[in-house]
Amino acid sequence: MTPLPDTVPVATTVHRFTRAERWVHRTTALLMGVCVVTAACLYLPELAELVGRRELVVRIHEFAGLALPVPVLAGLASRAFRKDLGHLNRFGPHDRVWLRAALRRDQRRSARPAAKFNAGQKVYAAWIAGATLVMLGTGLLMWFTHLTPIMWRTSATFVHDWLALTIGVVLAGHVGMALADPEARHGMRTGSVSRDWARREHPLWRPDDQGPDDRRPDDRG
Repeated sequence: MTPLPDTVPVATTVHRFTRAERWVHRTTALLMGVCVVTAACLYLPELAELVGRRELVVRIHEFAGLALPVPVLAGLASRAFRKDLGHLNRFGPHDRVWLRAALRRDQRRSARPAAKFNAGQKVYAAWIAGATLVMLGTGLLMWFTHLTPIMWRTSATFVHDWLALTIGVVLAGHVGMALADPEARHGMRTGSVSRDWARREHPLWRPDDQGPDDRRPDDRG
């Protein structure tokens, strides 16, 4: 009879995202990509001439923009998604340390403590959520022109156009950082990451602990 091992082997991977969370991210990314591409086709003369059919491009842009909040709203049915929203919305002392290190361009991992999400990801999530709501509101003002005064429509157009440019720049930075981290992309694609990567990049994250992981290490008990 084979004796049982004294210790259970530690898994080399840890679960990071559920299937529902990954689909929310993919669908949101797809809709955001459609909005960016169609906006480029509407504002850049070279692309406008190449694509043509401006009225169709406008309709695709409008409906993709209207659908943008839908994946997040649908994702609220997932307990794991709601829990991660809580992590993204919670800033702890270690996040301030991370942000100060980022401002100093301190690349040492020891200077950038992070739980499941680092402070940069939290700031990005909050900013893109707010920007999406502003884009949706200004887009509706531009769409239903007969419901608002011309001053409102003019202001909405100004904000919509310049914020769209800002979103394009921020999204390019987001994609660039994702391309620089294959393990993070693997986690979003499959839902799992290596335990070594989790310890290295998110040392305060406790994937095997069901409690919150955005408290200070000495508060965990």
